[in-house]
Amino acid sequence: MNFGKTVFSQLMDQIDPNEFRCIVQRQNTHRRKYRFSCWEQFLCMAFAQLTYRESLRDIESCLRSLGPKLYHSGIRSSVCRSTLAYANEHRSWRIYHELALALIAKAQRLYRDDRFLADLDSAVYAFDSTIIKLCLELFPWARAANHQVTCAGVKLHTLLDVQSHIPVFARVTAANVGDLRILDELIFEAGAFYVLDRGYTGFTSLKRIDNAGAFFVIRAKRDLRFNRVYSHTKPKIGNVRVDQTITLVVPRSREEYPDQLRRIKVFDAVNKCSLVFLTNNFVLDALTVAELYRLRWKIELFFKWIKQHLRIKAFYGTTPNAVSTQIWIALSVYVLVAIVKKELRLEQPLYTILQILSVALFEKEPIPQVLTTIERKIQHCPPRNQLNLFNL
Repeated sequence: MNFGKTVFSQLMDQIDPNEFRCIVQRQNTHRRKYRFSCWEQFLCMAFAQLTYRESLRDIESCLRSLGPKLYHSGIRSSVCRSTLAYANEHRSWRIYHELALALIAKAQRLYRDDRFLADLDSAVYAFDSTIIKLCLELFPWARAANHQVTCAGVKLHTLLDVQSHIPVFARVTAANVGDLRILDELIFEAGAFYVLDRGYTGFTSLKRIDNAGAFFVIRAKRDLRFNRVYSHTKPKIGNVRVDQTITLVVPRSREEYPDQLRRIKVFDAVNKCSLVFLTNNFVLDALTVAELYRLRWKIELFFKWIKQHLRIKAFYGTTPNAVSTQIWIALSVYVLVAIVKKELRLEQPLYTILQILSVALFEKEPIPQVLTTIERKIQHCPPRNQLNLFNL
């Protein structure tokens, strides 16, 4: 890493320029040459994410105040809010979608060996979605549902690697798109565990996971009808109440999933309630299966984190393309910071790193030095070459 560059340039060096150029060419956006390039658009939007800009006018004012620092950071054109608004509205969001996927693949390779479950070497993924609310008057195309005439929003579907906190799959859709529909688009990894909430109870989709050689852990619905085939021995330590092998009873469910399932019932001593899980894994002990489902809460924390610390709740444009562009660039910035954290072996959490970068983005210092707290002690030494006029 070139330490003569600004912190912003060092961060953007994690993106391969040749790879970005190939992405732009694949999207056929090179057929017309604009003075304001796709790379400059990404840099401006990434700057807005890292410095928490509120509007296009805010972005324009802050960038113009930096003067010659912009040129050395890769922004050669004069940034106007109308130019940036036009680019967000007309340039395909798929450019930044593909860029985010490339960064995610790089982050996966870096975090591959991070495992905090000692008894489990397989990857653990949690799949869920969150709704980003919008104003219906400004975003009339984002109506949440047919019966909700006053609400608008988009839905972010995410597959999160819970052991590295890196999203390995993401999709932005209208808020009325069903979750099971996006689950069917996933390509499942053999041997991996997929943790799902009970809203994804579709036995056809669960059978696809089983046919791929992967495992699922899902919370069972209360009205689940089944036949008990065998009861396993419960562990003496823990809150496991039931560990059974079952088959489904409802004809349609039995047709969609004809194989046996494992049903585990655990008592939650904190909330004073019982939780029932279904899985196709018959090897792990019941407590480990319950621990896997507890990890699903990390995706809820991920959604909460990105809504608080990334600019995905207030948008710079009102068109579908502008909204998707901003969301994908926000995810790219999140993954970029995670990559830098891993490669430089930084101990600070992502929140602390983002806060420090927001105020030191154009400092010409190495990133580790910017993120290191150094206590400077000032010593007051008397001048050595000056004689005392009075001897007191």
